[in-house]
Amino acid sequence: LPIHTSTRKCLYVVLLMAFFWCTEALPLAVTAMLPVCLFPTMGILPSKKVCPQYFLETNFLFLSGLVMASAIEEWGLHKRIALKVLKIVGVKPAWLILGMMLTSSFLSMWLSNTATTAMMLPIANAILESLFGDLETLKENAKVKNDPEGELKTFFVSRFDHHQVTMKISEILSTCPTNELKPKKLKEAEYQLKVWKGFLICIPYAASIGGTATLTGTAPNLILIGQMKSYFPECDLINFGSWFIFAFPLMIIFLFVAWIWISFLYGGLNTRLCINKHDDRAAAEAKARAVIDEDYKKLGPINFAEGSVSFFFILFAILLFTRDPKFVTGWSIFFNKGYVSDAVTGVIIISILFFFPSQRPSLRWWFNPRASNTPYVPLLSWKRVQECVPWNIILLLGGGFAMAKGCEESGLAAWIGGHLQPLAQVPPAVAVILITAFIACFTEFASNTATIIIFLPVIAELAIRVKVNPLYFMIPATIGCSYAFMLPVSTPPNSIAFASGHLMVKDMVKTGFMMNILGIVCVSLAMNTWGLHMFTLHTYPDWARPLNSTVPMSTVAPFNVTM
Repeated sequence: LPIHTSTRKCLYVVLLMAFFWCTEALPLAVTAMLPVCLFPTMGILPSKKVCPQYFLETNFLFLSGLVMASAIEEWGLHKRIALKVLKIVGVKPAWLILGMMLTSSFLSMWLSNTATTAMMLPIANAILESLFGDLETLKENAKVKNDPEGELKTFFVSRFDHHQVTMKISEILSTCPTNELKPKKLKEAEYQLKVWKGFLICIPYAASIGGTATLTGTAPNLILIGQMKSYFPECDLINFGSWFIFAFPLMIIFLFVAWIWISFLYGGLNTRLCINKHDDRAAAEAKARAVIDEDYKKLGPINFAEGSVSFFFILFAILLFTRDPKFVTGWSIFFNKGYVSDAVTGVIIISILFFFPSQRPSLRWWFNPRASNTPYVPLLSWKRVQECVPWNIILLLGGGFAMAKGCEESGLAAWIGGHLQPLAQVPPAVAVILITAFIACFTEFASNTATIIIFLPVIAELAIRVKVNPLYFMIPATIGCSYAFMLPVSTPPNSIAFASGHLMVKDMVKTGFMMNILGIVCVSLAMNTWGLHMFTLHTYPDWARPLNSTVPMSTVAPFNVTM
């Protein structure tokens, strides 16, 4: 396909933004505003088409999720949830790792992954100190020199001559593994240090996994729905309810597999998983249980504000889920078709938080005007929202939508898609694995939001060129960009855990490499089982028209999804 002037200019802007996003030469939000400067001045897109992209209804949905998260954090509801889960699962290492992962993943469905990790790590450290004592002392104990041959020589030298000593030492070392000759204190310290690392590494991983389960859980999910509405306005398959039905089982499966892997790797999964034994660790576990109970008691009973936030949080989730879940008729039928979206639902609920009282109102004033009334303090103030909401992410979302609009209008997406025609020979199921693997690897070095902004238009055009349902390629790419586990710089949660100073890069690489593989397998499984039937992925839909009207349908190669 020939490349036109506007296409060249748009390609230059996209490459420039991709470079700035990957290198962070400019702040991510500043780079996201470049389309406002460059698209109109370079004749790619008028400003009246660029600027509205920065506050679409998808941004309002994201904002409503962030405001709800601010209310939860304001009244400490997240900490109560975390401690309650840990009380239920118990304090044996494997179960405690599971409890940490379940709590982190659930909270990150509604809070930001970064806030969840920052909140959970201090709780984990307090429990670990109760179980194993001070970390620095533990590290010193684990560094004790292990010289079984020297210890045996010292034991035998006073009892036998030199030749007999050498023979007996050789005999013992040949029949007994070196690990069994380690002092008990050393083996226990090494075990405890491994478990400690497992605790720290499971929290950011679980937060990244949990964020994929809801549309508001992480920015790439919202970028998917925003770009779907831009490219395929007739497609209404993706909303909060349908996404949750698809992604929540995937999250549970991956979380369970990840728990098995982390527990196996870091010593938490052993015969003590379900069997109580009276050994030296029992006292430490009892102490850790006492710490959890004590922290939970300090929270006191649920007050009026916590109960109110809990109610609105549950109502927020239920209304979003039931608006139009696709498998049953939702409550949106009571309004004009297409008028009420997830964004409207979210904004209605969070608006109530700004005037609903945080203390139980007193009714005595109605009967006695001279009676003292409870001071009025709302559940949430705008000042708190200004401090807590990451406004830069909202700009980043807008920049992604503006870039996508420029790619569509200039014909850049169609031009790129024309050069991807050879990929039509790859079976679609294999293509899903390759796309997920590529995105997961790329996002190890770049922001997951920037990654999905850059590649989602290309993937959408690829699907059209090979005549595969676009969702079959776009959903795995979106989820895959949240599966960045190998490096500290991959995600903010990884960086927070690494900043504790107790993890090394090799720990994250060793654990994260297998996590990436497990994630790719789980996504492929989900797409080719329940996802296939939920979104009718085995057929090419009528709403999947070419991204640019200048590209005739005759250029689209016939291609069927076969499983």
